[in-house]
Amino acid sequence: PMGNKITRVLLILITPICLNGQYKNVNIAFDDRLLRSDEKQEIFSLKQNITQFLSTTTWDEAYSDLDITLHIQLIFESSQTKGNVKTYNCQSLFSNGGDLRYFDKQVQFYYNSGTSLYFDPVLFEPLPGFLAYYAHIILAGEIDTYEYNGGNNAYETAREIAQRGTASDYKKGWGNRISIIDDINRNIGLRKARLAFYIGKDLYDNGDKKGSISELKLMLNGLEQSFIDVGRDHNTQYFLKIRSNVIASMLADLNKKDMLLDLQGLDPDRLDLYQEALDLISE
Repeated sequence: PMGNKITRVLLILITPICLNGQYKNVNIAFDDRLLRSDEKQEIFSLKQNITQFLSTTTWDEAYSDLDITLHIQLIFESSQTKGNVKTYNCQSLFSNGGDLRYFDKQVQFYYNSGTSLYFDPVLFEPLPGFLAYYAHIILAGEIDTYEYNGGNNAYETAREIAQRGTASDYKKGWGNRISIIDDINRNIGLRKARLAFYIGKDLYDNGDKKGSISELKLMLNGLEQSFIDVGRDHNTQYFLKIRSNVIASMLADLNKKDMLLDLQGLDPDRLDLYQEALDLISE
């Protein structure tokens, strides 16, 4: 209808003025080998649609200058058609290219090429809901590196989306997405550790060794709390996998033998890495 066309043109004209979304770069990879050629054609515009949706939406008014890079991988497994609605089943991977990474095996959404994506906080739709959920989770993890529990609002929003998902006709995977938030909320130690790591690294890079050491001590306390509270948590393990090299080299440079020995106890998977750092101090 003409009215829609005019509205869309106006939106296109208005949009550039308020482009302060948090996701400056959105890198999307599709694996569509299991789809038929006509289906591949149908999702051809989806990449562009997702990129535009994620990069032009303001996910949080207070943190409009974060410039996060978001990496998304969608692996299409199958599709079903009911009436004129085609539903796709996928696996997905969302990451900030750093220490935040979420793998999801139960993604289900419908998509009609030619429609643009829009997130409605009240009316649940599987695809915008799914994208908004992970947009908020990655955003929350980023905000957490600037202030203690700063990501609470974004996590809460993600949880609300997941709850609406569980009550919808497309409930596949949404129960698990509630659990993801609950796991993050239970692991307070990791949230403390991540914040202290980022502050400590900033201080270290600016030559404030004393300040850096006290933050890295808080990081170790957080890691210990994480281990006590939730045992061997995969988010904590992934943080250590990604950041352990930087942590080890900082502690070696700061001559902190005691802290490296503590890390060997907290992170046995990377025992050798910390041992190398200890050997550097001894030389």
